[in-house]
Amino acid sequence: MRLFSIIQWHHFAYMIISLALLGYGASGTFVTLTRQWLLPRFPYAFTVNAALFGLSSIGCFLLAQQLPFNTLELLLDTRQWLYLLLFYLLLFIPVFFAANCSCLALDRYADQIPRIYACNMAGAGLGALLAITGLYLFTPMGVLQMIAVCGLLAAALSTVECAMPRRGLLLSSLLTIMLLCLLLPQQWLALRMSDYKALSQTLHISGATVKEQHSSPFGMLTLVDSPLVPLRIAPGMSLNSRAIPPTQLGLFIDGDGPMAMTQFDGDITSLNYLDYLTSALPYHVAQPQRVLVLGMGGGSDLLQAYLLGAEQIDAVELNPQLVELFQQRYAEFSGWPYLQQRSRLHIGEARAFIAASRQRYDLIQISLLDSAAASSAGLYALSENYLYTREGLTEYLSHLEPDGLLAITRWVKLPPRDGPKLFATAVATLRHMGIVNPAERLLMIRGWSTSTLLIKSGPFSEQEIENLRAFCRERSFDLAYYPGIDPSEVNLYNILPEPYFYRAAMALLGDEPERFYQQYKFDIRPTSDDRPYFFNFFKWSTLPELLTIYRQGGLSLLELGYPVLILTLLQALVISVVLILLPLAFLRQQRKRAGLGYSWRTLLFFTAIGLAYLFIEIVFIQKFILFLAPPIIAVTTVLSGFLLFSGLGSHFSGRLLEAERPRPLLPVVLTIALFTLAYLWLLPQLFMGLAALSIPLKVVVSLLLIAPLAFCMGMPFPVGLVQVAKQAPQLVPWAWGINGCASLISAILATLLAIHFGFSWLLLIAALLYIGAAMLELRRDG
Repeated sequence: MRLFSIIQWHHFAYMIISLALLGYGASGTFVTLTRQWLLPRFPYAFTVNAALFGLSSIGCFLLAQQLPFNTLELLLDTRQWLYLLLFYLLLFIPVFFAANCSCLALDRYADQIPRIYACNMAGAGLGALLAITGLYLFTPMGVLQMIAVCGLLAAALSTVECAMPRRGLLLSSLLTIMLLCLLLPQQWLALRMSDYKALSQTLHISGATVKEQHSSPFGMLTLVDSPLVPLRIAPGMSLNSRAIPPTQLGLFIDGDGPMAMTQFDGDITSLNYLDYLTSALPYHVAQPQRVLVLGMGGGSDLLQAYLLGAEQIDAVELNPQLVELFQQRYAEFSGWPYLQQRSRLHIGEARAFIAASRQRYDLIQISLLDSAAASSAGLYALSENYLYTREGLTEYLSHLEPDGLLAITRWVKLPPRDGPKLFATAVATLRHMGIVNPAERLLMIRGWSTSTLLIKSGPFSEQEIENLRAFCRERSFDLAYYPGIDPSEVNLYNILPEPYFYRAAMALLGDEPERFYQQYKFDIRPTSDDRPYFFNFFKWSTLPELLTIYRQGGLSLLELGYPVLILTLLQALVISVVLILLPLAFLRQQRKRAGLGYSWRTLLFFTAIGLAYLFIEIVFIQKFILFLAPPIIAVTTVLSGFLLFSGLGSHFSGRLLEAERPRPLLPVVLTIALFTLAYLWLLPQLFMGLAALSIPLKVVVSLLLIAPLAFCMGMPFPVGLVQVAKQAPQLVPWAWGINGCASLISAILATLLAIHFGFSWLLLIAALLYIGAAMLELRRDG
């Protein structure tokens, strides 16, 4: 995921890695069809597959980088579909070999299924922890090299454990290959970023050079200097401005951006250009003294607050590498010695910082935190974002002084999407807070590429509205909304075909916002923590029109993220059906002996638990992101916790089977269902009450909450597989493949369901799936 987020984009990485996981389903089919030949040769089969996993994990990625694939041309160039297919095949291969190892072990040692599966889950949990830790210590390619070595090490261990002939020669060969993997030439390992990413385009500028590059789980941070053709990064700066930005360095995260790191030598007049951005509006409407900047980036908002008179500036930044560059390595360049007299920098996630803080501010500011290019192409549609949800806005407003301001700046896309959706969420937030007339507390303006929304903790005064008019008049910014606005005041400077922003604001504040939601070409319904997909604007009804415009060059109108998700799901479903049904065509005799009904019960059982497990795990990751910040800590804690405790549950399931109780899973799944439903109500209450705890204590609390549920969730698969092994052993690898396909589909389907219905429904569906699985009697008919 990290590697493909760098060389392509997040949604493409999501699609490729998800479909690569079909290797688990394919391994079940492969072993089912070849088990009579493979099982007698188990030591060789296991060793070869482990070694091939190690070699292909790095080799297939290096080959994939050579493909001239461009995700933005999928609808224009038919060759891109061939390249996409080759991507699938290359990334499918290492997963397939790894899955073969697990599947063969479970089939060969069916009498030890709970123990083997426990090791499998525990290893996965440890792997998740080590992978994230490794990203702090090495580059993503370095971590991939370590993964390759792990595969080869597994092969080496199997030669010893199985006492294979000539194991000395095999061991020395494998160790030599491990060493070669670690000593690959750096030019082979260099990442080849898409030519369409912002960093690639910037480096085409004459004289542009990379000054520094750092990698971590937060992303690959690249600092670029362009002395011959100076960078001028001032998003949405008024065309009336005579001020020119001083020397700037470009900051890129995973090749997206740039953000500006601006040189400041103490001469405050050099920052005057910042007064001509739409984000300067709150400093002219009022005179905020205590300011909180959520998302420091390269420090532009910090400099703007310093320029415009803020006395106390707190800035929160998720990526510690950015803070280190700003405060230490480039402190003289960034002007930190001057800024630190009034400023404090905090490393953390914005929502978590707000939840734990008791400070109140005159202004809370959220400016541009993403790439304009990626955002305009809909490439963030699959990304959850808790900054712009109704609950998020409620938190910010609760930390304002009386008459304090919340200011949010977004890119202007045409037709508008971000602006109206943000305005809709603001209106919904104020109404949910019991504000009878939200129209009195909102202001909105736009420039040629950015818009700024102000939300006040009280009604705007006449003087503040007059300050707003003067600010826009002097800078030729367009008024979009203020209390009492006249239609003749809008769309005067940066003229659009129609006053989209004004009409959207009036409709959303009117009596029938639902009609406007239905008629608008994009999905601009308010977002919530339960459905935090702010960047998903896709509507099926608009697709035919958008495809026509896309072929005429209207890329920015097509929201790619959601269609890619649907395409991924359809591909996964089709391939999964083939992989699941194919073995049955070759197992007619075995099916007659095992009974057709048992085969279908096997299919339904392992499909249900495969879907349910990932549904719950994905929801917990999302829920804990708001509690365990930064998000990388949440992902690591939840993934590792679920896998490790599920491993313990799998090991314990052996005792459950020894008791030989009828329907042994029924009490287990009822416990899972009860925990799942209880957490729907309990988690938000706990997170609110424990928000002020330190990160280590939060991790301990999170693991304690995860442990009982994950422990129970580790039992259904091994229990079901043991029952299959007893009654129809030839179906063991088939059941493994079904579970793998279901888990893959679950990862994609979970996102789709969350976009439409929310995470709460995912938990409810998961509970029902577990109960349904327990109702299936895995035995022969009659």
